[in-house]
Amino acid sequence: MTTSTTTTAAATTAATTPASPPSLGVVAPNLAVLTRPDFPLLAQTACLGQPLIYLDYAATSQKPRQVLAALQHYYDHDNANVHRGAHQLSARATEGFEAARSKTATFIGAASAREIVFTRNASEAINLVARSWGEANLGPGDEVLLTVMEHHSNLVPWQLLAQRTGCVLRHAGLTESGELDLEDLRGQISERTKLVSLVQVSNTLGCLNPIEQVVEQAHAAGALVLVDACQSLPHLVVNVARLGSDFLVGSSHKLCGPTGMGFLWAREALLEAMPPFLGGGEMIQDVYLDHSSWAELPHKFEAGTPAIGEAIGMGAALDYLSAIGLERIHAWEQLLTRQLFARLQAIEGVRILGPTPEQQPDRGALAAFTVDGLHANDIAALLDSAGICIRSGHHCTQPLHRLYGLPGSARASLGFTTTPEEIDRFAEELEGTIAFLREHS
Repeated sequence: MTTSTTTTAAATTAATTPASPPSLGVVAPNLAVLTRPDFPLLAQTACLGQPLIYLDYAATSQKPRQVLAALQHYYDHDNANVHRGAHQLSARATEGFEAARSKTATFIGAASAREIVFTRNASEAINLVARSWGEANLGPGDEVLLTVMEHHSNLVPWQLLAQRTGCVLRHAGLTESGELDLEDLRGQISERTKLVSLVQVSNTLGCLNPIEQVVEQAHAAGALVLVDACQSLPHLVVNVARLGSDFLVGSSHKLCGPTGMGFLWAREALLEAMPPFLGGGEMIQDVYLDHSSWAELPHKFEAGTPAIGEAIGMGAALDYLSAIGLERIHAWEQLLTRQLFARLQAIEGVRILGPTPEQQPDRGALAAFTVDGLHANDIAALLDSAGICIRSGHHCTQPLHRLYGLPGSARASLGFTTTPEEIDRFAEELEGTIAFLREHS
């Protein structure tokens, strides 16, 4: 790990298809105006009649009415188990379920829907790789290279794997601006490295990691690469063919879809060679009393009854995002992020973790920050009383916060439905909150 990183170094100032979102034309100067009518939750008022301001998109996204309609339609009209029944309900349910798989493959540029394995969430997808590929391919002395910015979901599965197999975990450090230290990462890749697993966009630092460069370095040493794309998929175009990685994981609830649904993408040859993760129904071809054979991809990894409605809902969410266009979403959120940073940087005592938009224009649409002498939970609680929802705590990145000597931070994270006016009100309420806490501390 880079030794120059300090606390202050990276703290810088099938049936009826639900209706599609409105056509946005060639230029979409304000996506919030065009899309907010699709999000019923955002129209509610908070306590004391104040408008609700939701700035916690990095934790979970809100769901448009098109997704809610897809879920309702499935349970109203098509509810049946998939792949098993010969009747019309099962056929329609299977059609919707597998259509969602194809939509996922298209959304990330996968070569085939056979490369998409449905899971409960991204955490399960990483655990699948660790359990299946990891246990089959890693042993004592083999190394898995991670980074210090990883979400717990991309740390704990590998820690458990190391305990079972004797493989060694290493961690690449950060630059002074709070970005991935590529030199440190390159220096830690060797012939012992079998996998590099890292986030594409940090949920705390907001930095966009140069995955293509990481892949080049890893592949040159014979290592594979897993990408945690939970924070990138909703905000910018992600294409696995261009990235060149070997595994990629995503989560529906970050993508305007239902919770309890995620996916693993992996190269087909890798999936073919990997043993099953869980055993049971659906993932088998033939079962005898003493042995079984496995179903074809991707069903080999999908034991039991899947989250059918949730998959269909995720498919509707991907349709929705694709109709808007990830390029438009990214461009709009870049404007919002610059405004968010400018407002926070103007408040005395606020320190923002990670690179600024000037240092990294394509960084994530979030700002994790601390305020000198104040606890992040107190800030979030008072903002909540004003109807503003932000996150406080360690954001499932305890090692990163520990590196900075912080117990936690506050985080405002944006989506394409966020308005400039909401950012201004958040900043104003934050200033008032800080003044109040300082006065009464």
